[in-house]
Amino acid sequence: MAAVKKAPVDVVIVGFGWTGSLMAMELASSGLNIVALERGENRDTYPDFSYPRIADELTYGIRLKLFQNASKETVTVRHTTQETALPYRRFGSFLPGDGVGGAGTHWNGQLWRPLEADLKMRSTVIEKYGADFIPKDMTVQDYPFSYAEMEPYFDKFEKICGAAGQVGNLNGETVEGGNPFESPRKNGYPTKPLETLYAGELFSKAAKQLGYHPFECPAANCTEAWTNPYNVQLGVCNYCGYCERFGCFNYSKGSPQSCVIPALKPFSNFELRTQAHVIRVNTDSSGKKATGVTYIDAQGNEVEQPADLVILSAFQLHNVRLLLLSKIGKPYDPQTGDGVVGRNYAYQMTGGIKLFYDNDNWFNPFAATGATSTVIDDFNAENFDHSKVGFVGGATISAAFSGGRPIQQMGIPKDAPRWGSGWKQAIKDNYLHNMNVGSSGSVMPYKQCYLDLDPTYRDIYGQPLLRMTFDWQQNELKMTNFIKDKAEEIVKVMNPKHYEVGFKTLNSHYDVRPYQSTHTTGGAVMGDDPRTSVVNKFLQSWDVPNVFVTGACCFPQNLAYNPTGIVCATALFAADAIRNRYLANPGPLVQA
Repeated sequence: MAAVKKAPVDVVIVGFGWTGSLMAMELASSGLNIVALERGENRDTYPDFSYPRIADELTYGIRLKLFQNASKETVTVRHTTQETALPYRRFGSFLPGDGVGGAGTHWNGQLWRPLEADLKMRSTVIEKYGADFIPKDMTVQDYPFSYAEMEPYFDKFEKICGAAGQVGNLNGETVEGGNPFESPRKNGYPTKPLETLYAGELFSKAAKQLGYHPFECPAANCTEAWTNPYNVQLGVCNYCGYCERFGCFNYSKGSPQSCVIPALKPFSNFELRTQAHVIRVNTDSSGKKATGVTYIDAQGNEVEQPADLVILSAFQLHNVRLLLLSKIGKPYDPQTGDGVVGRNYAYQMTGGIKLFYDNDNWFNPFAATGATSTVIDDFNAENFDHSKVGFVGGATISAAFSGGRPIQQMGIPKDAPRWGSGWKQAIKDNYLHNMNVGSSGSVMPYKQCYLDLDPTYRDIYGQPLLRMTFDWQQNELKMTNFIKDKAEEIVKVMNPKHYEVGFKTLNSHYDVRPYQSTHTTGGAVMGDDPRTSVVNKFLQSWDVPNVFVTGACCFPQNLAYNPTGIVCATALFAADAIRNRYLANPGPLVQA
């Protein structure tokens, strides 16, 4: 294996998904020489996602072509420090993306802004219920910025995606048809909301009957002709049902390929290198300044890329691992509570109810998107009184229809035969007559849930794997059981022939096998205090000021909402700070 040293550049970006592409686009006009390094393959709408090639459930949905190869690099998982973590051999619970576009290629497109209380979770809970309401082992924190600071960047990202939705709170005024609980918006959505499907109509009618407030999920699915701020024209969504786990062939779902990369291509000062697996961030002898990165190229060469500015924009887990491998920031110690890198890891709590109807109720599974769902927000965050329920956080409840893929989305009763003619008959009887009501819930951070480097297992390059120590805690289990009761209340009003409840019980443990969401957060959290955070409000490392870290690794806790909206808005916020503040005077943007 040869050692290669490249010519220095101004900026090196590690990972080329949503945040990497946005960073590149926002900084390209500054004239800086920028290199982006993506460890996976190059992918673009054409030819990689062209129809009918992309509508291949076996390749993309089952064999996970767009996702990380666990045989080359994985994570090890355990519930507690008393257990030995073992390698995750086939991803199930969550699916890290790989290749150009990253998780921004295969996501469902649900595009949320946080609630104002979400960003000030700790202080809001203390103000309303007192400090003793927070469990002793819960390390919940406030975000280091207000919603008002971030509002322009949420707005900009929605315009980049041509987002679809119905405003519910316009400058503090409630608007009929939208989410009455949402944070105030200065503008409506760029394009009209997705169509309400039959499942959503049934759910909406029942929810209204119970006094709740249903609305259509905001989505990164463009529903009208739209040209975004980067002068990229987006296609109109045709409800093909191939969002989740697939690239979009129609230029309609918000992704780097649809929204950003076409605008980047003309810049001569930008270069994208694929098959470039970054193994560490290099620092000088002081450890306080990054000098670039080292990566392994497609030929197995070890390549040093010097750079004045390093931006880590890989998947949440990988950013944390790179910080640990590079010795940037003090690793978290769960015994003492000291250290920050790896701290506040959290996943997402989901649940669902499968509804089966008779032949008088017909659902069309072929007309759907990853975000076609009718939602209520009545039991999310601080939208309701927690004083008597005994937990922090909450969840959305929705009737979602994301497609009718023949392998994964058939929907048959639990007591149906699992093979043979009886199984085939069950599919025939139920395929067009079932739907789901599900929940997406928040997960708080705990001192005993964290990420570090595994002492035993290594990747193909000989580097320690990331170790995950995580289990469900009683706060979240109480929350999901509360939500289960509310969801079941709605389902009973919907009056199906039969329904099956799939929520975790109070004695459930985290299981890596069933897919839940790819919404993993924390490990490099943002904050105002270097003792409890890895980066400041501008996503700049406290310890190495010319390193910036983007993505959900910076979240202090996991919200009920899908993370992409906040991930990308904070990346735009950080890019603005780099362009307008850091470049003029390189150094810490916030004094510790």
